[in-house]
Amino acid sequence: MSDPRALLKPAARVSGQKMDVWTIINEGAAASPKQPIVNMGQGFFGYNPPQFILNAAKAALDKVDCNQYSPTKGRPRLREAIADSYSPLWGRKLNPETEVTITTGANEGMLSAFMAFIEEGDEVIVFEPFFDQYISNIQMPGGKIVYVPLHPPKNGATENTSSSEWAIDFNELSRAFTSKTKMIVLNTPHNPIGKVFSKDELLKIGELCVKNNVIILSDEVYDRLFYVPFTRIATLSQEIERLTITVGSAGKNFYATGWRVGWLIGPPHLLTYVSAAHTRICYSSVSPLQEAAAIGFEEADTNGFWEAAVKEMKEKLNRFNEIWAELDLPFSDPEGGYFVLVNMSKVHLPCDYPFPDHVKNRPRDFKLSWFLIQEVGVAAIPPTEFYTDENAHIGEDWLRFAVCKEDEVLDRAKERLRDLKRYIKDS
Repeated sequence: MSDPRALLKPAARVSGQKMDVWTIINEGAAASPKQPIVNMGQGFFGYNPPQFILNAAKAALDKVDCNQYSPTKGRPRLREAIADSYSPLWGRKLNPETEVTITTGANEGMLSAFMAFIEEGDEVIVFEPFFDQYISNIQMPGGKIVYVPLHPPKNGATENTSSSEWAIDFNELSRAFTSKTKMIVLNTPHNPIGKVFSKDELLKIGELCVKNNVIILSDEVYDRLFYVPFTRIATLSQEIERLTITVGSAGKNFYATGWRVGWLIGPPHLLTYVSAAHTRICYSSVSPLQEAAAIGFEEADTNGFWEAAVKEMKEKLNRFNEIWAELDLPFSDPEGGYFVLVNMSKVHLPCDYPFPDHVKNRPRDFKLSWFLIQEVGVAAIPPTEFYTDENAHIGEDWLRFAVCKEDEVLDRAKERLRDLKRYIKDS
């Protein structure tokens, strides 16, 4: 008799996927002979939030109401704190009741936006490379993704460049809009590139969306870490703001990626439906950490937190990136966030290296990443995970390193990366 459990067929959205990059890198790191691994892969912080934020989280646990359900749209104190913090950046007073919704991390906020507006056959434009969660979140409600690549600097394999040089071909972007286009996803500062989209680029994107009546989902979770002028697309015009939902993250803002507290800012005619979807997905978000995030916003300016965060992260980037001149490997200098892309085309992998099956059939950057883990003891992320197969060639010579770590970890990584010298040859 056949086992009836064999008849339980999983959904196609999960059954046919390749092993994801996080599993490959984390399992490879755990099994590497170079222990302990210096993990510069996943973008979690290697240190705690500042003490005033930790104190707020601890104090929140002593409040009865902070241990119970919060309103589905978020605790009023947090919505008010976000409205107060962002109103000067918007140039007008945001309404915390109708223009701010709290979500269970930025990712759930984006899923709620897709669930609110995307139906079977609707098209969503996504720039490559992309944050990998976008893809499944769009596909769940039946959306079709239309990809538009960011083109890398022409000289990125031979000399240092700026992340601003990863360019949009606006003819390609314009052709991507069709009568079925419902939404476009924007990410600035960008993960993994570190690009801060210029005001001119954002205006062109916004004008295309106004012309085609397309919703803009602007993922701005790194919005407090920018090293060049940063423009928020929702602030460019009333017509663009009418179409824009802006995504934020307490985890990124306050060095607390495990808190899973995010938010959406947008006009009521959009947020009403996104909030309805959010209610059905998770009802409400974690109460004590909402309270702590609210206090974080209330006290950030008093503590000089935003300026200190930018200074500290830029120093970490500069500290870590010193190694690339020593190794003669070019990198793309990020304008925002805490990731740096390094071009590894000069690194020659041994032709007979024993890559495992789940790596040897993937693009070159997966092999580079595996090799660094096994032979050097440093974990980095292969960016082709954030590309379609068609455009994977764009990213296959790069690796992404996260610098949001203690300085001694950055120094240890630099020391280990010197072992790459014997594998580096001029092409």
